[in-house]
Amino acid sequence: MRLALGGEVSSRWHNVVDMVITRLLMIGLFLGAVFLFAGPSAASPLTDEIRTALIGIVQDSVDSQIRLSGRLEVNGGALFPVYRQNDFTPFWHHELGLTPLARQWIDQLRSSSDEGLCSDDYRLPLLEALHDFEADSLRYGVLFDPHYQAILDLLLTDSFFRYAGDLLGDEQPQVDLLRRLLARVLREGSFETVPAALEPSHAEYRILREQLHRLQRLAALGGWEIVPAAETLRFGDAGVAVDLLKRRLVLDEDLAPLDAVEDEGFGGKTDAAVRSFQRRHGLRADGVVGLRTFAELNVPVEQRLRTIEQNMQRWRSMPASLGARHIRVNIAGFQLEVHEGDEVVMTMPVVVGTGYRKTPQFSATMRYLIFAPYWNVPPTILREDKLPKIKADPGWLVRHHYEIVPWKKREQGAALDPYRIDWSRIDARNFPGLLRQRPGRWNPLGRVKFMLPNRHAVYLHDTDSPHLFASEQRLFSSGCIRLERPEDLAQYLLVENGDWTCDRLFDALERSSEYRVDLPETLPVHIVYWTAWVDSAGKMQWRPDIYQRDTDLEVSWRQRFEQLRYRQTAEDEVKTDP
Repeated sequence: MRLALGGEVSSRWHNVVDMVITRLLMIGLFLGAVFLFAGPSAASPLTDEIRTALIGIVQDSVDSQIRLSGRLEVNGGALFPVYRQNDFTPFWHHELGLTPLARQWIDQLRSSSDEGLCSDDYRLPLLEALHDFEADSLRYGVLFDPHYQAILDLLLTDSFFRYAGDLLGDEQPQVDLLRRLLARVLREGSFETVPAALEPSHAEYRILREQLHRLQRLAALGGWEIVPAAETLRFGDAGVAVDLLKRRLVLDEDLAPLDAVEDEGFGGKTDAAVRSFQRRHGLRADGVVGLRTFAELNVPVEQRLRTIEQNMQRWRSMPASLGARHIRVNIAGFQLEVHEGDEVVMTMPVVVGTGYRKTPQFSATMRYLIFAPYWNVPPTILREDKLPKIKADPGWLVRHHYEIVPWKKREQGAALDPYRIDWSRIDARNFPGLLRQRPGRWNPLGRVKFMLPNRHAVYLHDTDSPHLFASEQRLFSSGCIRLERPEDLAQYLLVENGDWTCDRLFDALERSSEYRVDLPETLPVHIVYWTAWVDSAGKMQWRPDIYQRDTDLEVSWRQRFEQLRYRQTAEDEVKTDP
């Protein structure tokens, strides 16, 4: 699955597809003319001829690649077993030619943009041309060559599997699942239930799709005008730029159309609308339209559409169930939310990893808390930050409350004497033990950490640097997630949903020695990266692509498109990669 690409790529696609289709159709016309007005014979029904052609194509194929007439290839990993189980009977043809379901499927692919998908990913131009040519041939009494009917059958099935995999958020879905889904469609004779059966069940996905459709309608009308970037626009200003600003705010639903008319110049209602726009884009809501606000106002609607499509893809990759009660941390939004059913019961700002040490996306289960935690220095930080300081001055360890615990005596807590170690012979590979910082106000984990065992060694914790929460873009950690109000989350977990009292929690937060507390009920935690979402108030939210993961996702889609591209070989043949 990928985004709709720019005009140059799309044009190149259609030019080459035209060339492929022309060659295929010339061959088809020539072979079809041999059977002019012949029609399928009683001894050799059309489906038997297509079945024979399918068997021949598979026998001529190499490894997992199905070679179609020496020119086209499709990945046979899913198609081989499905056609074998069906005894190579075609799925999309019957005795009279193409089934009505084939046309229905092509129509379904035309509307793939409704799901944030791109029809070119499923070879729609080629499918349409082959389908129409076969239909026209039969209409005029010309029997289209069964070999090319077999090709069309394989391409239709391949496109169905690709589409299903994209909606499932799985590039390699189970073959048996695809087979059952195809059998269901063939049995019901309709694709109407396919998207609903495959797409995420989360309400947030459906709401985001509604916003996609809203922006698609806006794009079809030409999008929005550029608001010229003046030095600033603020309350009390007037003029053409203010008029353009108000029209832009109306299109984004921050300003009601009637309010835009009634508000003279940059009045109070426009000021409130600007602040709303700024909050929705993660900007400081000061009502002043400066460079950053102008930049967000002038992002093209096409780019906004791409961002929504990328975030819909992320939703397709989420677990089917997030948990009736769960925690979400949005890296790009610098925000934690606690969800109970459809309700958000707690939110708080967070600090996430720097651009160099990015916080990963994953789901895990929170199982326990540790009060007065030691900070175990991660290997990367040990190698890059701490070890050079220790080798230069072993006393640095003592002054900054660090200790080295031998690996074999870690549980005993017996620390090594840093002055008795020959640091000239030590590097990150032979470091003599675990480097950790003792509990206290100097400790970057603060008073408590929330443990969700995972392969990334990422967890949630308090901080010794609360001033960082005043920043708009909070990219300061080494990958773990710092909480602005960890005591509130601890209270929610242990007091409101446990048997602790507030006094007991206060005492635990003031401890000076490490203390583990298992949660009375484990809690799913989802660390996500959403640059576009609809909040609990129904407001569309946008955030910068701080880690360039939107960009990376678009690159991967472009690479997939290139793998499907047609290229001319030295023999002047056209071939498609798997």
